[in-house]
Parts: sequence; structure tokens; C-alpha cells
Amino acid sequence: MSLFWFLILVLQFEKPKPPKLKSLCLGVIGRHFEDIIDNLAQISGFFPSEVKITLAAIARRRKLLTDDVIIALVDSSWEILDISGSDVSDFGLSQVVKTCKSVRAADISRCSKITSTGVYELIQHCSLLEILRWGGSPRSEHTARCSLSMLKPHLQIVEGESWEELDTSEITHGAPSLRWLVWPKIDKDSLESLSRECPRIIVNPKESPFGYRGIQIPEGALQNVPLDNFVVQDIDVATWAVSGFMPRSIPSTALGSDELTIAEKFRLAFEERDNRLAPKRAKNARQHQRRAEKEFLMTSTRARALVLASRASKSLPRS
Repeated sequence: MSLFWFLILVLQFEKPKPPKLKSLCLGVIGRHFEDIIDNLAQISGFFPSEVKITLAAIARRRKLLTDDVIIALVDSSWEILDISGSDVSDFGLSQVVKTCKSVRAADISRCSKITSTGVYELIQHCSLLEILRWGGSPRSEHTARCSLSMLKPHLQIVEGESWEELDTSEITHGAPSLRWLVWPKIDKDSLESLSRECPRIIVNPKESPFGYRGIQIPEGALQNVPLDNFVVQDIDVATWAVSGFMPRSIPSTALGSDELTIAEKFRLAFEERDNRLAPKRAKNARQHQRRAEKEFLMTSTRARALVLASRASKSLPRS
């Protein structure tokens, strides 16, 4: 056997590494996240940056990410901001981007409380933004269409007789660093407008071993990979499961989804009904046993004699 095939066999039978202690602790905190929300603003200051962003990712998957939660956890060192599918509003987003101005990738898709006002705050404060993900729901699609013009460069009305006299900041308004836009349901007119007026932005890049036109596509620009996926890779998925239900797999396209199958719903309903009726069944069984004993005593002379003798022996004083 060649060395190559030997190494392949070794890798196949290699035991998975145990989770890190920090990951186990974060999993426990994540399961009881509701219990610390009220005091999160007071205790989050003791958490390192990587712990804060992990808790934010867990809260998002558990549908607990709100303005108060993200504002309490935000850290200036964050380079990604994933609030997709959350209840974060324009106010929460504006407060967050004022703190973490180094964000290079943001996901605001499926956020029904974010409007073009929030998008404007994001673009204005995060000048290093390279990846933007939006759309995905009717409200978010509307916000994306209304905010599209913010991504395009435009020239302000300035005083000056020649282009050489203009400052760079006066020309490059919009999102100067944006290179990747993930908008799965982009309409034809918006796509043509972006291609014509903002060719530097690549819309919905497809995964390929050769990249996109020779450019390596960052993982955050791929539709089927959650932006904060790497943050929770070592966390047990049961942390954000519902009713103790453990998903059979962790598809990257469905991380954070807590929808149960119909079969699982029937199973849980049957278990709930069975546990609810268990005390009644036990009571009926005891009543049935007492009736059977009573009937046996009434029909058997020998049994009555044994019961009377037992009672008499109990009433006699012990020497």
C-alpha cells in the first residue's frame, strides 16, 4: 500500500476532536440566553470580542436578536455584522455601526424593521464595507430597491473649475469599497442599472474553483453560507434547537432554522398527551387493583380468615 492511500485511511478513521471548553460554556449560555437578556448590558463588558460575536450569532439563530441585545454585545473590533432575520431596527443598526466602523461584511437580509434609513447609516459609517447581503423577504426587497442608489457613486455639487481641484471624497460618495452584493431575488432593472452604473460591484457570484473572472470569491459573498457561520462552527446545534429537538444535520443553507417536520410535531404531541394522561392511568390501575382484592375477599372464605388473622396479630401487644 502506498503512503498516499495509507494517509487517506488514517484520515478516514481519525476520531473527531472533542469540543473546546469555551465552546461548551458558550453552548450552555446560549441555551439559557433568555435568562441573561435583562442583565446583558451590565455583564457584556466582561466578555472578550470573540465571545460577544458568538453570543450575537446564537441569539440570531434563537430569534432573540433585538436592538437591546445587539447594542449590548457590539464591539469595535467586529469585521462582520450578521443581523439577518432578526428584529433589529434602524435605531439598533445605526447605534451598532457607529461603534464598529471596521465592518467589511454585513448581512441585513430578511430584516423587516430595517429601512433605507438604516442602510444609509450602514454605508455612511462603514467605509470599508466590501460585502453586503440584503433582500430575502417582501419588506427587505422593498428596502433594497429603495436603497440601490446609495451604492452608486455620484458627484456632489462643489465649487471648482476643474476635476483636478476636486477632493476624492467629493467624487466617491456611495459605497466606494463595496465589491460583492448578495441579492438573490434582484430584479432585471436593478441588475442592469448596477451593471451599467457600478460595474465594480459583482452581484450574486457563483461558487467556482476558478473564482470570478480570476478573482477569489470570499466565503461571505456566497449565498449558501451564513455570514457568521465560522463563528459557531464549534457550538453544539442543540444550543438553538426548539423543544429539545435535535436537527439530524446542519445544512449550511438552513443554519438557524428551527422548523420541525410534521412527523416530529406528531411525535411531540403524542408524548405530551401520553405524559398528561399518565397520572390518570396510574390512578385507574390502583382502583382496579383494590376492587379486585375486595372481590377476592368477598368470594373466598380462606382469604377472609387470613385477613382477620393478620389484623388480630397486629392488634396484640408485643412482649
